[in-house]
Amino acid sequence: MLGCCYRPWESCFGGRRGGDELLWHMDLKSHASGDYSIAVVQANSSLEDQAQVFTSPSATYIGVYDGHGGPQASRFITNHLFPFIQKFSLEQGGLSEEVIKKAFDATEEEFLHLVKRSWLSEPQIASVGSCCLVGAIANGVLYVANLGDSRAVLGKRVIGGAVSNSSTVVAERLSTDHNVGVEEVRKEIEALHPDDADIVVNTHGVWRIKGIIQVSRSIGDVYLKKPEFNRDTMFHIFGYPVPLRRAVISAEPSISIRKLRPQDLFLIFASDGLWEQLTDEEAVEIVVKNPRIGIAKRLVRAALQEVAKKREMKYDDIKRIEKGSRRHFHDDITVIVIYLDHQGSSNGRLKDNNRVFDCISAPVDVFSLNSNHADDTTLVSP
Repeated sequence: MLGCCYRPWESCFGGRRGGDELLWHMDLKSHASGDYSIAVVQANSSLEDQAQVFTSPSATYIGVYDGHGGPQASRFITNHLFPFIQKFSLEQGGLSEEVIKKAFDATEEEFLHLVKRSWLSEPQIASVGSCCLVGAIANGVLYVANLGDSRAVLGKRVIGGAVSNSSTVVAERLSTDHNVGVEEVRKEIEALHPDDADIVVNTHGVWRIKGIIQVSRSIGDVYLKKPEFNRDTMFHIFGYPVPLRRAVISAEPSISIRKLRPQDLFLIFASDGLWEQLTDEEAVEIVVKNPRIGIAKRLVRAALQEVAKKREMKYDDIKRIEKGSRRHFHDDITVIVIYLDHQGSSNGRLKDNNRVFDCISAPVDVFSLNSNHADDTTLVSP
């Protein structure tokens, strides 16, 4: 089986809190061709980011799910997407672009079924959605699939420059941001809806589809995809109806495929909470200049330090702000750093593991996890 925990909202392995009750991190673990690190900081009352990594001796799967409108969609994806990838991979003889697309489609369809079952008693479920960023490494090939504005960035070595044979590490973005703040995406949406002058609206300096949502692709957000869920839901949530004759956002992922090369050193998968504070180049530079242990946490802290700087605050002041209130300062932030050593794990832990697959899922709620464990030791779930 792919993975060790499909139970929703649980961590298969423990992590550490980092002197901040809203910060959780996993310093370093092994995957098939190197090491990886995860960190999450919570800003919302309910953590809307979810993340997971599945590893085997031959493959690595990475997922970052940035929810909006509530945590239900991102938690749902955590429990459904990778089982679908496994199912379709087995049926079609291996991982492929078609397998990934089918897994995204199946996850979207299953969430729609959930909304249909729950809508009458919980109408807000129709307005819940999630960005979805997935990476899969198998047989030396990297697949990156994305909905929304989470982002995957590669750190790669290039040769050249003023000094002969010198090298440097540069950033290469591997995913496409589906956010109407990007002019190209805005034009794409406008071209798909030429009869709707208000398809994209600038509200208080921020571009939004129908004045509501920034991302143009997601899992969920059924009220923007299915007209039958639109009118009553919009009355319930926003106080006025938004006419919807057809879908204004989609669940079709953009997929890139890359044959990994020796100069490809590491990958950063992160929700937009990180990229709102750091550029691709700044994030790559931090990874290059620092030790592997705790690198994801270091990126999260660099983002929080940038938040503090913008607000003319101290970093410790940000750490003292409670969940919910902290959302006025920054978003939930999830970071996964994947090192690419290309010749197997540097420490051999995978080979010594009795399980064929390992999985790490970030906690469903960082505050609740940390408040239940007052010390700063490793937390291991039953």
